[in-house]
Amino acid sequence: MSDLKLSQKADIALSDLTSNGGLLLPEQADTFYRYVLDEPTLLNRVRTVQMNAPTMNINRVGIGTRVLHGATQAGGMQDSGANARWLAAAKRTAVYTNQIQLATKEVIAEIRIPYEVLEDNIERGNFTNTILALVAQKAALDFEEMIISGDTSISSGVDDLLCLQDGVLKRFQTNVVDAASAPFSLDLANRVKKALPTRYRRNLAAMGMFLSMDKESDYRVVVAGRGTPLGDAIATGGQPVPVLGMPLVPAAKMPDTNIVFTDPKNIIWGLQRSLRIETDKDIRSREFIFVLTARVAIQIEDEVAGVKLINLG
Repeated sequence: MSDLKLSQKADIALSDLTSNGGLLLPEQADTFYRYVLDEPTLLNRVRTVQMNAPTMNINRVGIGTRVLHGATQAGGMQDSGANARWLAAAKRTAVYTNQIQLATKEVIAEIRIPYEVLEDNIERGNFTNTILALVAQKAALDFEEMIISGDTSISSGVDDLLCLQDGVLKRFQTNVVDAASAPFSLDLANRVKKALPTRYRRNLAAMGMFLSMDKESDYRVVVAGRGTPLGDAIATGGQPVPVLGMPLVPAAKMPDTNIVFTDPKNIIWGLQRSLRIETDKDIRSREFIFVLTARVAIQIEDEVAGVKLINLG
């Protein structure tokens, strides 16, 4: 094909992408958002909350640990005016309420593609969708790293992404297990499980013990080495490794030294506006520009409903 036709096709592609004020069309934006959520990261497990403002309060309601008491059968009003069949004030169930706050921070990514790259790839299918899929893949991993390792005490000069929000490793502070450099084992998993208050263990199958991909693979090899049907299934299949009724879930951005045990819906990812991709072109540098922006927040609904393991060997 002649250079002229290639150039014309490139111009058409650029025109399509710079229409709509440089924004992706709604269906393109939805496709990109699905790309992000479909990546095998924490994003497709945690609770996503759409926000209409930079901050948002989420109400929490709970009750005391005991609701039922023995009922008194005697009746009649006492001299004090109280009814003997009523529960004493000290035994009545207290309802407590509080709020957690989400506060967004803006993140941005910029990708530049020279005109000649677009021209050279114009005959190989929809190159733009390929770029969007690659950006979504990397963005999902970056969001996962932010959810896990975000720390506002980090200087922006050291890491300008992780410094924006506190992630789960920073937020889980009540239930902490120190592995003291021991490798992951059944005994260590039991310690993590027992560190979680019993009231949060009612549905272990819905929870996850999130650890690094290497540590999950190491333990998978241990289980696969058993001469049992389970060992064969773990060696040949891709299903989660069960340990004491809890699934081990590999997380690409979890540090090797840490494990987080919680219901993933206990982790809240706030999104003030949908992931936004704008496009433009720089005629002087002859580059096509993708700019991704989002305003996101990270929070834990119930800090006591999770366990953090540290110093895993």
